[in-house]
Amino acid sequence: MNIAYLWVAIGGALGSVLRFWINDLVLARTGGNFPWGILVINVTGSFLIGVFAAFTDPDGRILAPPSVRQFLMIGICGGYTTFSSFSLETLKRLQDGDWLAAGANIVLSVVLCLIAVWLGYLLGAMFNSMKGN
Repeated sequence: MNIAYLWVAIGGALGSVLRFWINDLVLARTGGNFPWGILVINVTGSFLIGVFAAFTDPDGRILAPPSVRQFLMIGICGGYTTFSSFSLETLKRLQDGDWLAAGANIVLSVVLCLIAVWLGYLLGAMFNSMKGN
């Protein structure tokens, strides 16, 4: 077996446990009327993958081997972010006839996650520009 699969599996397990914990934490504070936990997870996961992508890119500050990028980006971020959960939560709201909550979840998730991945990438690129310092 290729060792990369093991690292992705370990990262995925860590990301999934982190997702479970953060979702519970957010839901305990916000209630269950809107999938705030899933939204927070997807936005922060998008931000983190943006930072990792820029920071460990071949032109980045840290030349990370493919196995490290796979562990962080495919494993941890892949296990942590929850697009399938986002889709299910949105479907539940549609089935309940709560079109406003479903639409808000779609728009907020897409827009905030795109902004988060962009900001994360900018932050990683900023660290990259500090190479000589």
